[in-house]
Amino acid sequence: MKKLHTLLMALCALGLTTQAQAGAAKTTYPVVFAHGMAGFDDILGYDYWGDDYGMFVGDVCSLFEVPCNEDIDGGQKTFVGQVQPFQNSEVRGLDLANDIEGYMASAGVTRVNLIGHSQGGLDARKAAKVLYTRKGYTVVPVLVSVSSPHRGSPVAKYILDLKPGVTSVIAALAEFYGNVVYQSGNDAFAGAKQLVYNDYSATDGITTGAKNFNVNNPIDARYASRYVSLITAQNGASVNPALWLVSEFFYDIDGDGYCTDDCDNDGAAGKGDGIANEADDDGLVGINSQQMGYRLKYSESTFGFDSVTNDANVPYLGTINAPTSAQMTSTSSVINQDHMDVVGVGPDTFDEPEFYAAIFQYIATYD
Repeated sequence: MKKLHTLLMALCALGLTTQAQAGAAKTTYPVVFAHGMAGFDDILGYDYWGDDYGMFVGDVCSLFEVPCNEDIDGGQKTFVGQVQPFQNSEVRGLDLANDIEGYMASAGVTRVNLIGHSQGGLDARKAAKVLYTRKGYTVVPVLVSVSSPHRGSPVAKYILDLKPGVTSVIAALAEFYGNVVYQSGNDAFAGAKQLVYNDYSATDGITTGAKNFNVNNPIDARYASRYVSLITAQNGASVNPALWLVSEFFYDIDGDGYCTDDCDNDGAAGKGDGIANEADDDGLVGINSQQMGYRLKYSESTFGFDSVTNDANVPYLGTINAPTSAQMTSTSSVINQDHMDVVGVGPDTFDEPEFYAAIFQYIATYD
């Protein structure tokens, strides 16, 4: 759809056609975006919540504005949270909650929906809990996670363990994510330990890891009325070059085997099925780590608008640390994209504006 959208916007700018009607309904409450590790305004030089050309996916179209996301309603309200790029989700989630409260006060709204990518999905759960505690009511109607390591990432443990090719945790993260890791206030070790399922060290005086975080920040209808997740996985030449190099020369995740806890000590709950070189992960997170609440199905349309719907083939996951085999291993509705594709880091042909417009449409159905 990207070429079609580009053509339509160009025609609009020339006055040769009228603005296309938005495909997504306006959500009742604003949508807040929560970025993942290393994110802020951008990641790897790309606008974090953009398409391949730097357009913010929440940019509504006004008269003669190009570029903009023509697939969303002109009255759609969005806000991009900005938290510490490298920290644990207890810290980042609190920071996000503070950001959201400030936005709610300035926008005059009582509720917000949340979309979190990668670690941002964990931060969003923490923020929803904090907002409920402060306000005394459910502030978040719909909480969406995209490619989130709810049960850990093997790559995080690989880096912390200083496995082959890694001489320094900070240097490895800097090489992968950029020099933002060196900025003041970041804690690369805390950020990496957050994304390992079990407590990483028994001697550091703190309990870390996704498992403990999930106990402290569970799926709870008081914090968010609806929890949903979108799962990504990709393999081969289409994978982002940086992620492809990691899988080919350092560590290839085997992320579609079932086990409640981290049974192969790779940093993520579950275990491998013995075949790593397949589409069972998105380069950073296995599919057995990504489901939270309802699993969603993303359907692309060549001529109409894309859609996001509930996947009836995989049951609702209410306790993140106790998934079923199907919730950890099923490839149903897994989106064929890598971890970076869904936030506009190319090269790829993925239509990020329409993807998020479809998510907005889903949210509008439930908020």
